[in-house]
Amino acid sequence: MSYHHGDLRRTMTAAAATAVAEHGPAGLSLRELARLAGVSHAAPAHHFGDKAGVLTAVATEGFTLLSAALANAGDDLLAAGVAYVRFAVDHPGHFAVMFDRSLLHGDDADLLAAEESAAEALAGLAPDADGARAAWSVAHGFASLWLSGAIEGPDVVAAAEPVLRRLVPDTCEAPDA
Repeated sequence: MSYHHGDLRRTMTAAAATAVAEHGPAGLSLRELARLAGVSHAAPAHHFGDKAGVLTAVATEGFTLLSAALANAGDDLLAAGVAYVRFAVDHPGHFAVMFDRSLLHGDDADLLAAEESAAEALAGLAPDADGARAAWSVAHGFASLWLSGAIEGPDVVAAAEPVLRRLVPDTCEAPDA
């Protein structure tokens, strides 16, 4: 089997994220990853070491993508919440592994740097740590419920926005009297 591509590691990371999105982290094997990427069965082990190494690369890429999505949202809490939910829906394979430390090499320097970048972006959205954790919890919970099918609708943003809007005090509607 020959492979003629400039970035095999990136290709295998993308294939792994797709496989995780379709079958969950437990459904990923190095042999299946090699088949999906069109490489020899030894290539994933050579580039990642083991399955946790592959999932660490997927999580690292996920945190990098999340940081970019949050940066594009600016400092608007509602826009950032929507960006977080949209990221999860657009990248379900990444999202599935990013927060499950048992799947990853938790001491990986690239992973730690990417996590820190995302954490800083999230922390900067609220005036205090508790507010940032509350916003993250709601956006993460909504995204998880959407991905599991517990919340449904034709459009994730239309469904998420009214829920996330409750996090933003200036835009909360007064209750009907």
